[in-house]
Amino acid sequence: MVAVHTVIAIVLVIALIIKVRVDPVISLVVGSLYLGLAAGVGFAGTLEAITVGFGGIMAEVGLLIGFGVLIGALLHSSGAFRRLVGLLVKSVGAGRLPYALTSLLAVVMPSIYVDVQVVLAAPVARSASPFIGRTGLPVMASALGGGIFAGYVFVIPGLAAISIAGLLDIQLGAWLLYGLVIGLVAAVVSTTLMRILFSAVRFWDPETDEEVDEAMAELEAADASATGERVSAGEAMSRAEDQARETEKDEGVRRLPLLVLMLPILVPLVLIAFGAFAELGGWSTTFIAFLGDANLALFLGLLGAYVLTRMSAGAERTSEAMTDGFHTTGEILLITGVGGSLGAVIEATGLDSVLGDLFQADEGAPVILSILLAWFIAAVLHLAIGSVSVAAITAAGIIAPILDSLAVSPIVIGLAIASGAMFALQVNSNFFWMFKSLLGLSTKGTLKTLTLVTSVASVVSLPLVMLAALIA
Repeated sequence: MVAVHTVIAIVLVIALIIKVRVDPVISLVVGSLYLGLAAGVGFAGTLEAITVGFGGIMAEVGLLIGFGVLIGALLHSSGAFRRLVGLLVKSVGAGRLPYALTSLLAVVMPSIYVDVQVVLAAPVARSASPFIGRTGLPVMASALGGGIFAGYVFVIPGLAAISIAGLLDIQLGAWLLYGLVIGLVAAVVSTTLMRILFSAVRFWDPETDEEVDEAMAELEAADASATGERVSAGEAMSRAEDQARETEKDEGVRRLPLLVLMLPILVPLVLIAFGAFAELGGWSTTFIAFLGDANLALFLGLLGAYVLTRMSAGAERTSEAMTDGFHTTGEILLITGVGGSLGAVIEATGLDSVLGDLFQADEGAPVILSILLAWFIAAVLHLAIGSVSVAAITAAGIIAPILDSLAVSPIVIGLAIASGAMFALQVNSNFFWMFKSLLGLSTKGTLKTLTLVTSVASVVSLPLVMLAALIA
């Protein structure tokens, strides 16, 4: 019955938000209360799980969200994102932007927490979307979501990838060879399929699928006024650059080199990656761990963004950007925290032990069945718990004790877990609500992009895992 009540709770949350138009915060708390009480967690246990889940998520990502959103607001105000998009358009062309973004996130960025990736990459994705066409936003959003999670579960040093490899005692070097290929292919193919879907049918409705808050709308209106009439991507960016230079000159804005303006993003990424590789290599120290901590790294990025924006745009414009960032941060933090509450209640129901019994009943199964079952366990855990990493770790922990009895290589089982763990990221994930707010999407629009692209990437990667079984 635990599984049934979990499904009911998730469906209830989605129905309240989409059909009844209840605010996501209220819907998530209602779903959490129903599940806790119906599944036997108890009155006190349910309330404890809700509050502890909220507090745990805030302790884990609260500062990351706040610092990251403020960095984005400051860089947006300085025109850094507009100029970065211009560089990307000129370098790879508007048509290739989604593939460049998803490949970058899947292959280069997995050392960074997914929460950090989305707060830093979302403004770039939104800024680039007008140059792809009417469905530019859902295409770029899908590329962002697919790239982040393909890298997170398959590519070292993504947290889920490292966790699975460690629990199943798989050599990281061997995992890297398989994971890099599967992760990159899954990200690019899923982005391609999503793009075909959005262009082939009128699947996307901006009226119901997009939901931009006032602060974000004001920032983008300023960019739109600088861009002028819609022409080709290259010409539009060229005009925008010329007009931006004139505007900045009239307002007395100091135009800094783009590389300098992007340092508040690049420096935190380097620090976090350096700390992660130092830990992997066994040569980390307390000072290196201090510098590589994501909270400190993003604070240094925020400090740099604040100084650079003050230097280039002045104190008044910097203050306005900070105010806009604070406005956006509050909404994201509340929804993210309540999303963590639902995940904590689900975890308290003991659903993982039910799934563990299912797998133990199939010891000695054929290779294909073992792969499918490992994928299924991880997928169900993710649907229930709402956390990719927790689903991956829990599934690996369930399967590890019986790994020797399976007629398949441990690395293949690990890859199958990774594939299943990213299936259908949805409303019980705190990342879902961060993604929704940062990309300016409605709940329905987020289901059409993030939930769908993670489902597609998961399904696309499964046959690749089966092919790996022929080699491993």
